[in-house]
Amino acid sequence: MKKTLFFASLMMAAQLNFAQEWKPVGSHILTPWGEKVTAQKPHPEYPRPQLVRTNNWQNLNGLWKYAITPVNTKEIPQQWDGSILVPYAIESALSGVGKEVGKDKALWYTNTVTLDKSVNKNNVLLHFGAVDWQCDVYVNNQLVGRHEGGFDPFTMDVTSYLKKGAKQEIALRVWDPTDDGPQPRGKQVNRPNGIWYTPVTGIWQTVWLESVPKTYIVKTKQTPKLDEGVLAFQATVAGSQAGDEIKVRALNGTQVIKEQVGQPNADFELSVPNLEAWSPSNPKLYDLEIQLLRKGKVIDQARSYFAMRKISMEKDENGIQRMLLNNKFTFQYGPLDQGWWPDGLHTAPTDEALKFDVIKTKEMGFNMIRKHIKVEPARWYRYCDSIGMLVWQDMPSGDLGGNHWDMQPGKISGGNRDKARSQESEGYYRKEWKTIMDVLHNYPSIVIWVPFNEAWGQFKTKEITEWTMANDPSRLVNSASGGNFMETGHILDIHNYPDAAMPDPKIFGANQVLALGEFGGLGLPIDGHSWQQKDNWGYQSFKNKTELLERYKQLIRDLTRLIPMGLSAAVYTQTTDVEVETNGLMTYDRKVVKMPEAELNTAHQALYQAPTK
Repeated sequence: MKKTLFFASLMMAAQLNFAQEWKPVGSHILTPWGEKVTAQKPHPEYPRPQLVRTNNWQNLNGLWKYAITPVNTKEIPQQWDGSILVPYAIESALSGVGKEVGKDKALWYTNTVTLDKSVNKNNVLLHFGAVDWQCDVYVNNQLVGRHEGGFDPFTMDVTSYLKKGAKQEIALRVWDPTDDGPQPRGKQVNRPNGIWYTPVTGIWQTVWLESVPKTYIVKTKQTPKLDEGVLAFQATVAGSQAGDEIKVRALNGTQVIKEQVGQPNADFELSVPNLEAWSPSNPKLYDLEIQLLRKGKVIDQARSYFAMRKISMEKDENGIQRMLLNNKFTFQYGPLDQGWWPDGLHTAPTDEALKFDVIKTKEMGFNMIRKHIKVEPARWYRYCDSIGMLVWQDMPSGDLGGNHWDMQPGKISGGNRDKARSQESEGYYRKEWKTIMDVLHNYPSIVIWVPFNEAWGQFKTKEITEWTMANDPSRLVNSASGGNFMETGHILDIHNYPDAAMPDPKIFGANQVLALGEFGGLGLPIDGHSWQQKDNWGYQSFKNKTELLERYKQLIRDLTRLIPMGLSAAVYTQTTDVEVETNGLMTYDRKVVKMPEAELNTAHQALYQAPTK
């Protein structure tokens, strides 16, 4: 007994020393949450809120070993450079490494995992929230598979690769060319400057294991049909057999309001009696209990949720297209939200931090967020659903250059200004955009898909827009936000800095909803809270908070006057400072709110109360 306790003490001491090796690196500012991060299971929360099984999963976040090797290294390294804290990208402060990799190097990870008793070896799935960009996964020195895509989650069945005993070896090889490749990469560049930011390489969302039955629910698809008072539902099931059934219960709080039985991998509908429509002022969510039945026996089950809401467009009494929420005009106004962090880059330091931005946006009186050139972890969308924020979701851009950008307000581009992208480049775009739309489909807060931004890699505009519309007819599509405008999609969206502007409603209002997709960008650097001490910028800079607030209120007054003329939505740049950009409503470290939340909220009410004629 004493010997056992002695060895247990040694193991605990070794683990403690291993954890003590980690600390944030670099000289940049940290957020309040980043200052408190430890190496013990960062982001421990269950990562998949739309399909919840909480009894048989294992979080693998924490300290892994890493190595940077020449790009042509294909064998798992025998020597490692040190420890890295997952799920923070290697370039970030919170990774504990702070190194860049580049197209000529490969980034390797390894971890010895001790399987929890709750993880049954009969069928084990290895999940990755996001890994940027090309990722080869090895389990016990065997190649399981490859995934390409920096913003979409992926899963690999590793059951047949497990060995006897609890300990399993997991290794990854990651290659990411950043802006030297044609893949979607958002705002990352190898040489950060201006509106282009630090590279993000490797694991940047939660890694986790899940034990499932041989026949199990892979995913669900939930589409509200507000006018019919029903929820369209489908459960994708792996390994289903003839006679299997899906039973779904809809709950309002603890009360079961509807129970419906359908077939696996087939569409069916649940009526929602006495429904409450979801909106920013009433973010009503209903719970779902989902069971997979075989001969009356439950063989798999999960929990989810849904909301009843509708996004649509319709002409007003002046013949101008308006964007409607639940069949009523609601002016949509929100910040451009890029989701970057000074300590975690693409990764919020904690789940509390992830939620903070949404809460602050709500307190400021916005009812919408444009998630700009990035996809967030699933939990971020869950917070938008529950707090009540409409979301415009961008596709992260890639393969930039070669476009002729025509951004004259209210002018449709003459001729074909689409970029000619290679078959490889187009394939990467289509595959990732389709996956992003599919995995985010169930989040009711998302009302707009944005395939392109400002001609950044914009190609086959009409074809891609119509393909996006066909993939999800339940939402509107903003074809090219501030980009090369073509008569396709539901929305005509211009960018104009710093002042409020709109397309000419007499020319364009009859066919498309009119939106101001970016404006503002008012800058105010705050000493001690900036990414760097000098050479910061905004689209228009101010010396103090008073001047900033006065100019912002003028923008809101100007914006309010455009609503009766036909404007349906606007996006202010931006939620926070990002690296050298100091045009945020908050500083990059989130420690300073530059304009009082209450005053912003009061000013914004004029937008929602503005007449439409």
